[in-house]
Amino acid sequence: MSAPSPEAPLAKVLVVDDDATLLRMLEQTLTRAGYQVFTAPDAETGLEELERVAPDIVATDLKLPGMDGIEFLRQARTRRPVSEVIVMTGFATLERAVEAMRLGAYDFVEKPIDRDRLLRTVEKALEKHSLQAENTRLRARLAEGQGLARLVGTSRAMAALRELIERVAATDAPVLITGASGTGKEVVADVIHALSSRASGPLVKISCAAIPDPLLESELFGYEKGAFSGAIQAKPGRFELANRGTLFLDEIGEMPAPMQAKLLRVLQDGAVQRLGSTRDIHVDARVVTATNVDLGRALAEGRFREDLYHRLSVFEIQVPRLADHADDIPVLVDHFLARYGARRALPLERVSPEAMKALLSHPWSGNVRELENVIQRAVALAAGPALAETDVHLATYASRPRPAAGPGGLLIPTGTKMKDAEDLLIEDAIRRAGGNRERAAQMLGVSSRTLTRRARRTHEGAAETDGA
Repeated sequence: MSAPSPEAPLAKVLVVDDDATLLRMLEQTLTRAGYQVFTAPDAETGLEELERVAPDIVATDLKLPGMDGIEFLRQARTRRPVSEVIVMTGFATLERAVEAMRLGAYDFVEKPIDRDRLLRTVEKALEKHSLQAENTRLRARLAEGQGLARLVGTSRAMAALRELIERVAATDAPVLITGASGTGKEVVADVIHALSSRASGPLVKISCAAIPDPLLESELFGYEKGAFSGAIQAKPGRFELANRGTLFLDEIGEMPAPMQAKLLRVLQDGAVQRLGSTRDIHVDARVVTATNVDLGRALAEGRFREDLYHRLSVFEIQVPRLADHADDIPVLVDHFLARYGARRALPLERVSPEAMKALLSHPWSGNVRELENVIQRAVALAAGPALAETDVHLATYASRPRPAAGPGGLLIPTGTKMKDAEDLLIEDAIRRAGGNRERAAQMLGVSSRTLTRRARRTHEGAAETDGA
């Protein structure tokens, strides 16, 4: 097990067993592995400790003096249902271990205790506990926002979006969410999960662009102990963690070709193979994907598999740009003003007409995310009681580069090849963004990874020309 970071609180494990020698051994083993360990010699003391320390994981023997392990399990699940329970049992009581599993135990470990097996089981139980805790927090946030109400706006475009999401969420089919950066694709994925029949299951997220290509396979599919250097124990992948829930693959358009083929196989077979294993693990996870990449163009250029596209896009939801529902800007401004203004000592009561005029006239290339950031910053700076125009700091770059003549414009001569025009646009966007590639990518409506790849291609092409 990897050691917890110094900032992270230690996970709490309560061990209940009447064998004092075994109890000491388990306490030492778990403490060395980085857990905060509490012990109890019987079920009655175990319940007292359960109330006192609120453990993440409980490991209990089934044969205990007084109240037995089965009754302890029942009461533990009632008093603290968020704690995962592992039962420890001898061969003679395996039938009771199966009964314990029916009552809600996470897993069982046979005696004599194998330390590695115990640590693996505790780590897997802790992963489930952490995932469920995160999803509880997510569902609470969704409940506060009433699901669809998180998609703020009264425009016809937003009403149509909410209606489509409601219909799609009722099915179990894959969903592809498209739209420019900052439009709220992840929020759409959250709401689809919250409204689906899988809402009580996990929602697991991963960005295909944020994880280096060599690590993406192990993150998605997991690995066995010894699969590669550093794999000191087995680890489940995101597909397994999303079992009976939803797996959200963000920036799917950035997935490298070899991984596209492997993902397609999983979608076809409904099973994954961990790295270092030949065993199929069947998974039941609804796949929701998102991208700001033009997949039609990626298909035409051979950068994205057509068969995978059809698998992922049984339903396709396009999230509109803010410019396409600009009449929602006042509603969104009020929404963000209420959210961030609540943290102020002195309330902000309104937005001045001058500030609202400036907000309405801005092109919003960063979409709703950019608007939220602008309001958050303005609220922090405002003296009040109204948000003034001087509080609102808007980016000066255009919403997207376009051919233009004149001061500050970009002139692309007639007859310029598409590739060369792209190169000119990239160079111009990077220049106008002051060298900030993330901002330049926003201006162009692509991911920073795509921009870096294309800029590298431009540089390599120039180097070849110079060396010719």
